[in-house]
Amino acid sequence: MTRTPAKSPLLPTDDTARALARTLLHDSRTAALATLDAAGAPFVSLVGCACLEDGTPLLLVSQLSQHTMHMLVRPSVSLLFSNIGKGDPLAHPRLSLSGRAEPIPQDNPQRAQARRLYLDSHPKAQLYIDFADFILVRIRPEQAALNGGFGRAYSLTPDDLQPNHQK
Repeated sequence: MTRTPAKSPLLPTDDTARALARTLLHDSRTAALATLDAAGAPFVSLVGCACLEDGTPLLLVSQLSQHTMHMLVRPSVSLLFSNIGKGDPLAHPRLSLSGRAEPIPQDNPQRAQARRLYLDSHPKAQLYIDFADFILVRIRPEQAALNGGFGRAYSLTPDDLQPNHQK
């Protein structure tokens, strides 16, 4: 007996899906961050996030935290963005993004702009953003999966997340 291959649950990525993914990236002030510990086991934590002008997620993290120690050794990470509202949380849109964590060095000319963008989103971080153990980390997207709600699943590329990107 021959089996018919299962139909992919993914819809063709369109401009509506791209816009929803970018909205989740830009509007989410927190995300679930998944890192890998020294043994390769997943570790998930909640982090504050902002978005650089090119759509790259930006985190402010303490080097004393486990997730930061993991990222510095194994930069492959995943972020889950969601703006849960009333009702069934699984009915609301969410974006899973996989990428590479890249700390922004103090002497990098882009750090001042990243710092400003993070503080625009998280003004209370002004209290600790300059502590010696805190670093800004950008997450370079490699792939993303958007669940726009029931029956609305899409696979996205890093280009799909860029502002003003349309196919």
